[in-house]
Amino acid sequence: MTDTIIDPTVVEAENARRLADLNVDYDTLGERLDRRGIAIDTIKAKVAGFNVAVPSWGVGTGGTRFARFPGLGEPRDIFDKIDDCAVIAQLTQATNTVSLHIPWDKADANRLKQAASRFGLGFDAMNSNTFADAKGQLQSYKFGSLSHADKGTRQQAIEHNLECIEIGKTLGSKALTVWIGDGSNFPGQVNFANQFGHYLDSMKSIYAALPDDWRIYTEHKMYEPAFYSTVVQDWGTNYLIAKELGEKAYCLVDLGHHAPNVNIEMIVSRLAQFGKLGGFHFNDSKYGDDDLDAGSIDPYRLFLVFNELVDIEGKDANFHPAHMLDQSHNVTDPIESLMLSAADVQRAYAQALLVDRKTLAAAQSGNDALAATEALRQAYRTDVEPILAMARLENGGAIDLLGTYRASGYRAKVSEVRPAIEAGSSGIV
Repeated sequence: MTDTIIDPTVVEAENARRLADLNVDYDTLGERLDRRGIAIDTIKAKVAGFNVAVPSWGVGTGGTRFARFPGLGEPRDIFDKIDDCAVIAQLTQATNTVSLHIPWDKADANRLKQAASRFGLGFDAMNSNTFADAKGQLQSYKFGSLSHADKGTRQQAIEHNLECIEIGKTLGSKALTVWIGDGSNFPGQVNFANQFGHYLDSMKSIYAALPDDWRIYTEHKMYEPAFYSTVVQDWGTNYLIAKELGEKAYCLVDLGHHAPNVNIEMIVSRLAQFGKLGGFHFNDSKYGDDDLDAGSIDPYRLFLVFNELVDIEGKDANFHPAHMLDQSHNVTDPIESLMLSAADVQRAYAQALLVDRKTLAAAQSGNDALAATEALRQAYRTDVEPILAMARLENGGAIDLLGTYRASGYRAKVSEVRPAIEAGSSGIV
């Protein structure tokens, strides 16, 4: 039996208040879906088995280049972060893994594993950090890391990634995610070909150290912190990297790492079609890499991404991309945002499961544009909240995520034991 942070009697009491209404809503939706030839319990079972990893850094309060405004009861260390992640997992029943960022979360690996196992949590992909300088490191990453002109700096970045693999092996992780901020800010600052060559050589050294049952995910981003050029700037370059490295290398798609109006769902299809779609960092954006809550700005795009995933899933039983949230919370309680984002990712998955694939395929074959898009709209317009809530309830979670969390008083309780952090610092967590 696993430990829980929130008193189970609080969850039970909150669920009891809402159970009768949920039963009515679920049965009503079931009748409507039955008329469309869809078994609601089948959809619910798939939703109940869906998991999205929580980033350890996401439970802290983020910031901007200008300022950071700490929240109440912020986690003091990785062990506080694990407690917060356990709350999210307990209530959502959809976030049973945590993704660590080294060196931010560096601690004794066996102690970390023990702390997580108390709550039935496992560890998702390890995340290396060579986009910032760690305290005490010999070489700076100001002008790059894995692609740096200096061989010693590149070697330092390689060794950091190897360390992440070793920590992950103890924790039971099976993947390493590598994102670098390397690039340039002025024309002529770097030789593009030499820089990319250095990056590939460095990544090959890291790839060679991967255990046989591991994957490595490379992440593309159009700009920032390098603004003139970025080494891994788009999905095409990312695909080249994955092909160059080998069969254990895959591309990771962060929804915020693209230019506005880019067709991300088509990128997802392309990478999957050629066997190199590894997974996702889910968030949302309005202008750039805003790291806003998943589904908060463009929920239809999130649904369209999952429409592609469900289509591929139906054709390939071995297709299992990694799912993780990657958000920065500046003005909300991070736990609340992460819970609701996990639910919104599940929502997009559930809606995509409702798409009438036969009708869609027929419309596409017949060049009937309106019928095809209406097949998607019908699924998207369906309120699947009763399915999500029932899946949570039957798994031991909360019918009403926000209401139950606030009723627990968790934030106020941890604020009493976690010292307030002085405001005034800048930058993300």
